[in-house]
Amino acid sequence: MTSSATRSIVIALDGPSGSGKSSTSRGVAKRLGLRYLDTGAMFRAMTWWMLENGVDLHDAAAVAAAAARPDIVSGTDPEAPTISVDGVDVAEAIRGSAVTGAVSPVSAVPEVRARLLELQRAAIGEGGIVVEGRDIGSVVWPQAEVKLYLTADAGARAARRALEEGGSDLAATEASLLARDKIDSTRATAPLTMPEGAQHIDTTPYTLDEVIDQVVALAESIG
Repeated sequence: MTSSATRSIVIALDGPSGSGKSSTSRGVAKRLGLRYLDTGAMFRAMTWWMLENGVDLHDAAAVAAAAARPDIVSGTDPEAPTISVDGVDVAEAIRGSAVTGAVSPVSAVPEVRARLLELQRAAIGEGGIVVEGRDIGSVVWPQAEVKLYLTADAGARAARRALEEGGSDLAATEASLLARDKIDSTRATAPLTMPEGAQHIDTTPYTLDEVIDQVVALAESIG
């Protein structure tokens, strides 16, 4: 890949929770000297704000009415990604069980998605970035030069997520992931789906480095 292509490329990684999107995206960004954007963290940040401000998350109209209020800022350094809400660092808070259990209904509200879509496209800007999420290649940036859809065996995904969360119950984690998949793939607005033209990678049999190698090779092949 030429240096000019590196500066402008957009690599979109979509897929369900636990498929390896975050680790892969950050690894690819580091390897290629690109920026990194975690759009899932933006939805979590919105959810955190709603919880902190007493918004009824099961009242879609109330969530929609409040969606424009929080100031959400995402850092794009893959070595140390940050996210803040109204100037408050929420990188740790958004990974708690309260947010994890509430993010799906918030994410399904069209006004939330529209608000964050604006922020996501602004962050992508001139490119030179790896973006991960659930609708990047299909909605946020369908013109991305490299589009991937990562999946993994449900058991492997649960094991990875449980490890991230400090050894939580595997069966409960797997059930939670599958429930989130169903919500994400059946919502009316920007459902989780494999984008047109995306390359599918089942990460189950591969190490993280092997998956990163595959994505880097795809990116370099377009240069």
